[in-house]
Amino acid sequence: MKEPMRCREPAVAVPQIDDDKVRVIRWDFGPGAETGWHRHGWLYVVVPMMDGELLVEYPDGTTSTSILKKGEAYHRVAGVEHNVINNGPGPLSFVETEVKAFPG
Repeated sequence: MKEPMRCREPAVAVPQIDDDKVRVIRWDFGPGAETGWHRHGWLYVVVPMMDGELLVEYPDGTTSTSILKKGEAYHRVAGVEHNVINNGPGPLSFVETEVKAFPG
């Protein structure tokens, strides 16, 4: 089945660090903005910069909602595939750190 066209505003990825150990990106979302479909190649940690709500779409057609609290980090394993949407009425930002290497 072909995916329908989407008309959501894209979230803005602002690179902070990208070296051989980590990739750090600040994501800025307007209301209703989305990351677009992507798959994480590494374990990653997200730190919300403000309170908000995300709608997360998965390839099998299911969705979930995540309530974000400013400064309360969470992590996910490598291989996660999804589209992330700001489901709140205002702007939303978080910092995402993907761990590329485990030293020691």
